[in-house]
Amino acid sequence: MKDLIKKIKAFENESQTLEIPIAQRGILIEKVKQFTDDFIEALPEAESFNTKTPNFDKLKIRDNSTKTLDDILSIFKEEVNELGLRAASGGHVGYIPGGGIYAAALGDFLAAVSNEYAGVSYASPGAVAIENEVITWLKKVFSFPETAVGNLASGGSIANLIALTAARDKHKIKNEHITKSVVYLSEQAHHCLKKALRIIGLEDVIIRHLELDEDYKIDTGTLNKQIEVDFSLGLHPFLIIASAGTTDVGAIDPLEKIATIAKHHNLWYHIDAAYGGFFVLTSKKESFKGIEKADSLVVDPHKGMFLPYGLGAVLIKDGEAVLHSHRSTGNYLQDAVTADLANEPANVSPELTKHFRGLRMWLPLQLHGIKPFVAALEEKLLLTTYFRKKLIAMGCKVGPKPDLSVSYFWYPTEKHQNDFNKKLMQNIHQDGSVFLSSTILKGEFVIRIAILSFRTKRVTIDRALEMIERSLKQTLVDFE
Repeated sequence: MKDLIKKIKAFENESQTLEIPIAQRGILIEKVKQFTDDFIEALPEAESFNTKTPNFDKLKIRDNSTKTLDDILSIFKEEVNELGLRAASGGHVGYIPGGGIYAAALGDFLAAVSNEYAGVSYASPGAVAIENEVITWLKKVFSFPETAVGNLASGGSIANLIALTAARDKHKIKNEHITKSVVYLSEQAHHCLKKALRIIGLEDVIIRHLELDEDYKIDTGTLNKQIEVDFSLGLHPFLIIASAGTTDVGAIDPLEKIATIAKHHNLWYHIDAAYGGFFVLTSKKESFKGIEKADSLVVDPHKGMFLPYGLGAVLIKDGEAVLHSHRSTGNYLQDAVTADLANEPANVSPELTKHFRGLRMWLPLQLHGIKPFVAALEEKLLLTTYFRKKLIAMGCKVGPKPDLSVSYFWYPTEKHQNDFNKKLMQNIHQDGSVFLSSTILKGEFVIRIAILSFRTKRVTIDRALEMIERSLKQTLVDFE
């Protein structure tokens, strides 16, 4: 027994170093605070994109020796912050950004230190109550019934997966029915939706890519005709997917008309509003008419609420379908079983281990209220209009008037237009002052801007325009 106690004591002394003493915690926190303060203050002038490709074999990140916090922060700055895309920058207007408000980081800090478990209320009734309070707020925002269930996931991909799984199980799409079942979606739908279908065993369903109008929105007339044709062929249509803010062009599908079609044919109606959903809080609210009629809805607070990656949310009206898909338990969890099954996050998601991610949204809403968020969204809509007008004055062509804050442009040339704009994109990336991205629309190479970061201001857009003008001059020289 003495030897056993001696061994325990030895390991106890070593493991105790993980519990940092209060005085040392203060020193470490102060160093991290100074680092983050310097990072945020430098953002307005920092490059938004660095094209440098590091030598991965020589990165200090790969050195696993024990280091001081000063060394760690130095490595983090050089080999994380200063490489690739600076996602926290207001100059990130390429992919759909969010920005990462500071108050959300405080929520994450509290969640990590307290290590509250947000999977079942038995373990942490307060944490689960906060997660459910966020879900309740989202139901009110999107006019979903109180009986709907929801979950805070890691992002739109998992949120969409939860919704599509419920749709699959509601309509009993399994075994020999899979190959005769039909899903309707736009080519502008986010690629995570097809990925989700594959993951949940529906790789072999029939996918109908719907015709789009000139604004890249679903043509509802051809949608209805296609459903009728598919029924006449003995197929089993069961799911329509619409978008409220597509990634490429920011288009909102005709949500109300699609809802009528889905109801008429008794199909599950899913709306992916990961990017655009929170614009329902703005002057664009009328564009979202019909969103409340969806059977399931996905929004990403780490986009339209400017939170850090990753927080997505899903709302689903048919709670029984969700529970059928996701509820499972083990004998060791018998003490945690409650009668209110749908309000237990672990019952409506693939996750049993559940990070307390709801705090990163609840805390900022409690601290700031909703008005600054709405103001930031309205600001982005106006900045998009401003940007497009300036581009036209510069001689660029722009796409259709966007529904939200994503737009695209190109520079017209008599010959080799795609090659010219590809080179223009390369020069923009090489400059790096502001980060833009590109896409292909109807075979044409175009350059995208997605204005959503709360840090993106008019001075940022002016900086982007100056960068585009510089890059355009360089591209014209390159093509002489």
